[in-house]
Amino acid sequence: MTPLPVGSVIGILGDGQLGRMLASEAARLGFDVVVFGQDEDSPARRVASHSIVAEYTDRDALAELSVRCDLITLEFENVPVEALQILEDMGATVCPGQTSLKICQDRHLEKSFSREAGVMTADYHVVNSVDDAVVAFEALGGNGILKTRRDGYDGHGQRRLKPEDSPVQAFEDLREAPCVFEALVPFAGEMSVIVARRADGEMATFEPAENIHKNGILHISRAPSRYAEETKQAAIGAAKKLAEALGHVGVMACEFFVLESGEILLNEIAPRVHNSGHWTPEACITGQFEQHIRAIAGWPLGSTDRLMDVEMENLLGDDVMTAYGSAGPGDMITLYGKREMRAGRKMGHIVKRL
Repeated sequence: MTPLPVGSVIGILGDGQLGRMLASEAARLGFDVVVFGQDEDSPARRVASHSIVAEYTDRDALAELSVRCDLITLEFENVPVEALQILEDMGATVCPGQTSLKICQDRHLEKSFSREAGVMTADYHVVNSVDDAVVAFEALGGNGILKTRRDGYDGHGQRRLKPEDSPVQAFEDLREAPCVFEALVPFAGEMSVIVARRADGEMATFEPAENIHKNGILHISRAPSRYAEETKQAAIGAAKKLAEALGHVGVMACEFFVLESGEILLNEIAPRVHNSGHWTPEACITGQFEQHIRAIAGWPLGSTDRLMDVEMENLLGDDVMTAYGSAGPGDMITLYGKREMRAGRKMGHIVKRL
């Protein structure tokens, strides 16, 4: 791949906070950005040089995006695969491509793909019917998490079950959407690895971060983590193996459960920049957003050396109203430009030097 020249135009499918931060970094590196999304007043739209507001499968709008841009990327995994197919049929270059998107949109495909690549996951069963739900429930002893195969995030689209619960009721609560029923994992903690890969196969990873969730939403990511070096290296190796198997181009995140033994199990893959990597712009020579732009543009990947110990904390709902008043002199705050505060909604984050 010939490196993308400065002054080129990068399109971003998706217009939320990740798109906003990607657009800002792309602009800093000398690129113009066109944001494509469905929100008339989105966070990303307000920092881009141009925006297109349309449904993701609107062919005329995608044609405009294709003509305006030299390269197109995405900020989240719920963009329809059909949109990428339409763009590629029009001759557009899209990074990452359809394979990463298709696999990571479906929990069953993701888990089976991971296992085939040699990265283990928790035991699970596919649930497509009430009968499947009962069979899976009994097979795992009634302990597990029923999750929709698609569109789940931040704790949405899932139900945790105990032996006294009804798998039928849980399946009906999830509107009988195709699901997986995962065995509960007796993990000691959680960790994620942010990996970047160029089209030529060059890869770079950030130090694994320790993650703490609250109510199904990431609360804190901390680097360095408390895990043994052997565990960290196993996670880095697994993330690289998955990025290579996907042929992924750009940044992606792999979230792992860490068992008491130090072994790891993949929880999920996000084919994009990720919340658990929000500490990297302040703490590393190259942050995840710049690294993504470098990777898709075919530029040399930047150094991921960490310069300080840090903790990233999400700001949800009205947390942003008190963030500046409670922040210390060395704390670094990023707000996402969202107009409406709602309980549990990610409004920003704060990076604290430890």
